[in-house]
Amino acid sequence: MITIPLQPLPSQFFGVTLNGQSCVISVYQKSTGLFLDLTVANAPCVSAALCRDRVRIVREAYLGFLGDLAFIDTQGAQDPEYT
Repeated sequence: MITIPLQPLPSQFFGVTLNGQSCVISVYQKSTGLFLDLTVANAPCVSAALCRDRVRIVREAYLGFLGDLAFIDTQGAQDPEYT
């Protein structure tokens, strides 16, 4: 498992290599929750996925991402928020 640290900002994006895949992740807070966009090898994979605690973000292999991506609350079971 790889832990990706995030900043306490309402909107951020960054590049990261996951399972040998060049990825760009955008995380942004809306009034309805925290959302994520994922690009793999310059191709959109997931857009506007609602981030929930311990729920896989990429749920189908055909989307082009090898592995699992999820938020995990290590101090409880709350859905993520930017703070």
